[in-house]
Amino acid sequence: MKLHDLKPAPGSHKPKRRKGIGMAAGQGRTSGHGQKGQASRSGGVKRAYFEGGQLPMVRKLPFARGVNFSNPFEIEYAPVNVGLLAQKFDANAEVTPKTLIEKGITHTSDKYIAILATGELDRPLNVTAHKFSAAAKEKIEKAGGTTTKLDVTRGGHRVR
Repeated sequence: MKLHDLKPAPGSHKPKRRKGIGMAAGQGRTSGHGQKGQASRSGGVKRAYFEGGQLPMVRKLPFARGVNFSNPFEIEYAPVNVGLLAQKFDANAEVTPKTLIEKGITHTSDKYIAILATGELDRPLNVTAHKFSAAAKEKIEKAGGTTTKLDVTRGGHRVR
């Protein structure tokens, strides 16, 4: 076998389509470009996100409300479960946002603390936080503890 004997496998090589060679070729006259207009002209290809000159959706999205809108008055809470308090604190302990950070339960001081009811509480605790779920408040008081709600400020308005 010599180099000039090598040929591609049958069916793997298709000849190039010769457009605009005549009507009998099947791709004559308009060469598959349709009729008239920008798309039929040489070099008349529009960009991928071009929308006829109006501001494209890609550039509009950052300003669209509801799509990428962040509420300036939203209050972010760091959730803490009652079951975790039972594991980390002794009976009659004072639980405040500062002690939660010291014990490593929450890691940020800029978020407000919300106490949630997941888990069991078997000892009395004096819990001070920004928000309590109704079930969490009930569990803490049932165990003999107390709940104190801290004030939350939102956009200059105080929320209780």
